Amino acid sequence: MIIQLTGQHAKEYRELRLQALLRNPEAFAASYEEEKELSIEAFQTRLELPGFFTFGEWVDEKLVGTVTLIPQKKEKLRHKSDIVAMYVDPQYRQKGIGRKLIEKAIQQAGEIKEVEQVLLTVVESNANAKRLYTSLGFKPFGLEKKALKLNGVYIDEEYMKLEMN
Repeated sequence: MIIQLTGQHAKEYRELRLQALLRNPEAFAASYEEEKELSIEAFQTRLELPGFFTFGEWVDEKLVGTVTLIPQKKEKLRHKSDIVAMYVDPQYRQKGIGRKLIEKAIQQAGEIKEVEQVLLTVVESNANAKRLYTSLGFKPFGLEKKALKLNGVYIDEEYMKLEMN
C-alpha cells in the first residue's frame, strides 16, 4: 500500500534511506556517511516540509520503497516538479513497486495545476531504472558527465522529462 509519509514514519524512512545510501551509493547525491549522522527528528522534519511529497510502499507493515516529489516554488519554475530519492529494497524489486511509486508521484504532480513537466535524473548506466522511466513516458534530454564522484570514480547522470499535457 502506498501512502504519503509523515513525521510519524521518520524511523522507518530513516532506516530505508540509510539502506539505499549503503546499497546504491552511486544513485544518490547524499552519502551514507552524511545522513547516518542525522537524527530521527531531522528525518521527521524532512517528511513534514511543506510542499514536499514523500510516498512510501508498505508490505506487511514494512516500508520497502520510497520516492519524493518536489514541486518548484519560484514563480518562473512553478511549471516544473522534480522526482528524487527513488528507492526500492532489493528484496522487493521486479514486483511493480517502483512503477507504482513513480505513478503516484506523477499523479500528485498532476494535481498541482501549475505543473507541466516532471523532471528526474538517473545514473546513466542504470538500464532498469531508465527502462521504467521511459515506459512511463519520460524522455531523455541531456547527459551530465561526471555528475557525481564516488570513491574517485565519476558517475554520469541522464536527465529525463515527462510532459504533463
